[in-house]
Amino acid sequence: MAYKHSEDDLPTALKILIAGGFGVGKTTMVASLSEVDPLRTEEVITAESVGIDDLSGVEGKSTTTVALDFGRITLAGNLILYLFGTPGQDRFWFVWDELATGALGAVVLADTRRLADSFPSVDFFEKRGMPFLVAVNCFDGAKRYRPEDIRVALDLDDDVRVMLTDARDRQSAKEVLIAFVEDLIRRARQGGDE
Repeated sequence: MAYKHSEDDLPTALKILIAGGFGVGKTTMVASLSEVDPLRTEEVITAESVGIDDLSGVEGKSTTTVALDFGRITLAGNLILYLFGTPGQDRFWFVWDELATGALGAVVLADTRRLADSFPSVDFFEKRGMPFLVAVNCFDGAKRYRPEDIRVALDLDDDVRVMLTDARDRQSAKEVLIAFVEDLIRRARQGGDE
C-alpha cells in the first residue's frame, strides 16, 4: 500500500531576501542561519574599488558579495525558507530585480552607524509593494537605539516591524525570520478577510 501524503506532510518553501547596505552583515546572517553550507559569491575588495565603494565604518572589510548569498533553513518541521542575500553596493543593484522575483518579502538589515545606507533598500521594497522587516544588526561598540527610534529615523510605516538582532547569532537571526514569517501569515489572513 502506497503512503498517502496529507497537505500538512508536504513542505512549504518560501523565498526571502536578506537585503541592506554594504557591510551590514547580510552574508553573516545567511551563514549563521543556513542548515546547509551557504553559497557565497564573495570577492576580495581590491584597490580598484577605491572611490567607488564607501568603506567608512567598515574599514576592516576585505571581501564583498558580488552576486548573492544563498542558504536554507527549515522552520516548524515542513516550512523551508530559501534565503537570498543581496549584494550591498550600488554597482551590483541590477541583481536585485532578479533576486526579488518570486520572493515573498525581505529582511532589511540596518547598521545604526550608517543608517542612511538603509534608505535605498527600504525604497526598493516600498516601491514594489513587497513586505519587509527591518532588523538592526547590533554591532559591537555601536550605539543602541530603540526600534521605535529607528522607525522614525527611517520614516517607516506602522506595519513594518523593526527588531534588534545579532546577525552572527543563529538564535537571534532565527527570531527575526520567525517574526517575519508571522507577519507574512498575518498579512495573508488580513488580505483574505477583505
